[in-house]
Amino acid sequence: MIALELITEEIPPLKHSDSGETALRWMEEFKVEHLPVLKGNNFVGLVSEEIILDRNDIEKSLDELFDHLPRPYVKQHTHIYEILAKISDEKITTVPVLDDHENYLGVIDIKRLMQHIADTGSMKEVGGIIVIEVAQHDYSLAHIAQVVESDNARILSAYVSTLPNSTKLEVTLKINQTELGRIIRSLERYDYIVKASYQKNTYHEDLKNRYDELINYLNI
Repeated sequence: MIALELITEEIPPLKHSDSGETALRWMEEFKVEHLPVLKGNNFVGLVSEEIILDRNDIEKSLDELFDHLPRPYVKQHTHIYEILAKISDEKITTVPVLDDHENYLGVIDIKRLMQHIADTGSMKEVGGIIVIEVAQHDYSLAHIAQVVESDNARILSAYVSTLPNSTKLEVTLKINQTELGRIIRSLERYDYIVKASYQKNTYHEDLKNRYDELINYLNI
């Protein structure tokens, strides 16, 4: 999934001649805290609710209020993981997308991004979750997949995180089965430490509820 495929058509950019008051009204309407500002088709920068509220006269144009604005953006072919990193690093709720000549193409907002992450990560598919711990030098997703597939199952998605102050990795596996007992025993036979598992319909309903709650929150 790349940036061009994640653009939100519903959120228009501001013009440099728009007032701070207009910018705040649009932010409230679209439930975001940042909006891109254009001069023609040139991306001027990203304006935030916070810096507008710091100004005394929000009826002035954005040109008058700000000499310059921060310019965080991603290129059209940027991968979804890099987009997440940009949003996290810059602490922004939207990220502008530019082409290779830095012409403005559109904007990505957190809500749409989270929906695509949920779909990409197989969150909404029926299945179970297994969380295992493994030493970094022993980690092989190919071997883990081989163990899982030997029990007539398959991995829908996998997430690897480093444990703090440790040489261990935590590997979260989404499996296409809800009965995980046999797979867990197989993993333990190969000395994988199974830290947690979530299975059967109770897990699926809980995950779906959490997903729905997140989307509802992003709609606020």
